[in-house]
Amino acid sequence: MVQLAEVRARSRLQAHQEALGSVLASNRRTLGHLHASGALFSRTGARAGRDLLLAHQNLLRMVALLQQLSARSSRQGRGAFARSESAYRALDRLLARTSALTQRTDTTLGHLAGD
Repeated sequence: MVQLAEVRARSRLQAHQEALGSVLASNRRTLGHLHASGALFSRTGARAGRDLLLAHQNLLRMVALLQQLSARSSRQGRGAFARSESAYRALDRLLARTSALTQRTDTTLGHLAGD
């Protein structure tokens, strides 16, 4: 017998893991451009680098949250759904914040390249 809630939870976890992988790749790519262009050594580039570091810290927190959610799904009990929902909301906030930081850094790089 298949538990639909269990399948949905696994699917949701996988979707968040894929989103995290995408944001991690974007963050690494942006940091690479920042370093390769030499912009990291300007005031604006240093600020962008600091933003990327903050984004990386957020991503590490997201990895920890995903590990907690994965462990929780294996021992699903009463009240686990409410705890999972709050963890997913926190995860969504962190993902949005990190994406915004990476996007802002990409914009900064665009301005620096134009100079």
